[in-house]
Amino acid sequence: MRLKALILATAMGLSAPLLAAAAPLASVFSDHAVLQRDQPIRVWGKTAPRSTVVVGLAETGALVTADALGRWSAVLPARPAGGPPLTLFVKTDTGTQTVSDLVMGDVWLCSGQSNMEYPLRRALAGDGEVASAGDPDIRLLQTGKISSPAPKDDLPAGVVWNAATPETAANFSAACFFLGKDLRKSQGVPIGLIDATWGGSVIQDWISREGLTALKSYDEGLAVLDDYARDPALGQAKWAAMLDGWATAKLGAANDGHKPGLDDKAWKTMPMEQFWETNPGLETFDGVIWLRTEVTLTRAKATQGATLALGPVDDMDTTFLNGREVGATQSWNAPRNYRLAPGVLRAGRNVIAVRAIDTGGGGGTWGKAADKGLRFDDGTVAPLSGTWRYKVAAPLAQTSLPPNAPWLGASGLTTLRNGMIAPLVPYGVKGFAWYQGEANVTEADNYARLMPAMIADWRKAFGAQPFLLVQLAAFGPQKPGVQESGWAALRDVQRRVTAADPKVGMASAVDIGSPYDIHPADKARVGQRLALLARKIAYGETGLLAAGPAPLAARRDGADVVVSLDQPAVVYGAARPIGFEACDAAGCRFVDASLEGASVRLVGAGGATKVRYAWADSPIINLYGATGLPATPFELGVQ
Repeated sequence: MRLKALILATAMGLSAPLLAAAAPLASVFSDHAVLQRDQPIRVWGKTAPRSTVVVGLAETGALVTADALGRWSAVLPARPAGGPPLTLFVKTDTGTQTVSDLVMGDVWLCSGQSNMEYPLRRALAGDGEVASAGDPDIRLLQTGKISSPAPKDDLPAGVVWNAATPETAANFSAACFFLGKDLRKSQGVPIGLIDATWGGSVIQDWISREGLTALKSYDEGLAVLDDYARDPALGQAKWAAMLDGWATAKLGAANDGHKPGLDDKAWKTMPMEQFWETNPGLETFDGVIWLRTEVTLTRAKATQGATLALGPVDDMDTTFLNGREVGATQSWNAPRNYRLAPGVLRAGRNVIAVRAIDTGGGGGTWGKAADKGLRFDDGTVAPLSGTWRYKVAAPLAQTSLPPNAPWLGASGLTTLRNGMIAPLVPYGVKGFAWYQGEANVTEADNYARLMPAMIADWRKAFGAQPFLLVQLAAFGPQKPGVQESGWAALRDVQRRVTAADPKVGMASAVDIGSPYDIHPADKARVGQRLALLARKIAYGETGLLAAGPAPLAARRDGADVVVSLDQPAVVYGAARPIGFEACDAAGCRFVDASLEGASVRLVGAGGATKVRYAWADSPIINLYGATGLPATPFELGVQ
């Protein structure tokens, strides 16, 4: 009774001011927020150490004491959806903070890289979608892009909940918005959507330190991250050493491009001021290339202090002068300006060598050739020739990804989890929607460990189970014949992760993509497919076919192989399904297939050890479920 009376008395005095001290509520709580219905409501924040905190929501409340660091948390009783808007208040020694117009509903956390970040205004028919986006019972929160070497407590100032309007929805995640729009219609409750996205981000950057440590593959990178947090120069040096170790292990004898005495006369040449994809034979190359040029100096110039200016290098470089490493950087667009230690330059011939690594998109040195050269302390410049001699060391498919600088947002370790997810924990959510993987297509085997680790990490943090993911859309040039495909391999990892966990659902986008655009604009179908999965996994709608056909097993049947599916399938535009392969020790080959209800017969494939379907970057799909959802690409051993 004393607690109830205190809460009522505080509620009656909500006009009490909040003094200049930091607001006691965590920043994720703001006006217009959606609180997760039907589960205990977790509220937390920070105030003066050991002080008393009174928390109230309508007629319920709690009385707690902050710890020695001023951190406090309270749990309020669960509430159903509906009812009038609520006010949450927190009273501390410094005043009372209130947030108003709160509603009970379902909250979905949407995250990933650019295809989840892709804004509503750019989606197919985006102008109309934005114009009709107003709904006071869809509430939106965008975290913004925040990278941090250590977990943050709060989001940046100005990051607040807003009701959906054409203005607030225009730059919000399109796939997430369409998910919420469908759920708002099917569930009839307020929907809160959180957009925590960063284009080009790797999955390693979205997993907590504890989650990565458990994998026992990232200890060195995490240690470098710690060094960088204390001393950026030390961290930079440690990462450069990691990159050198990777290159030594992966390139072997091809890691010799820095040697001054190397005979490079037979190497090909390329201009210094354009991405290397403009050169014949390198149109789609991602990987490691050595670039070399020379500068001749007088003794007077060689004894001066100088800086080597290379312009930007996409994505990583390790640069050597006369065989001595002078700098390493990871950034696709940061100009490289490396200060040279005394004694590096020599009178006469000086060899500049760059080990350039491209992990996707454009690669190599770019920017104006006129900006590249040796800048001497006397103000003069020795320009570079404008042309590199080059030699391919190895494609990325052969080496796998190099170690990223672990402190860089989107390509590091834990930094996005620290900056964009940690401030939300443990806010009540219904589930998660995840669209990511393009940045990890060269490491499907590793992704098979990382994806379950991230799911477990987020579930532990938020206490929610439903996890929805988008299987990668088609992207990349269509090629004749059988091919290996990192995109297909990662799609199959996504399929296997889904098959292993009943609370994980996969919305395939393989038929929505484009060979020429990594960002397909039809995000409405992505959101609708995610909503179907949510209705089945999170809301328990039975009998709902929420995904297309997936394989259950492949077995020999005489001279053939029969692939059993989890549902009956249909074929579009032909009499037979296409894209099936039979594989043995000699390799893979296309085989004829026929559909038999909920199974596919692969003719003459009885000697295969495994079978594959739609195994390409941009496969042609004509096998669907009865509800119009595409069959998932897969690779499966034959029993």
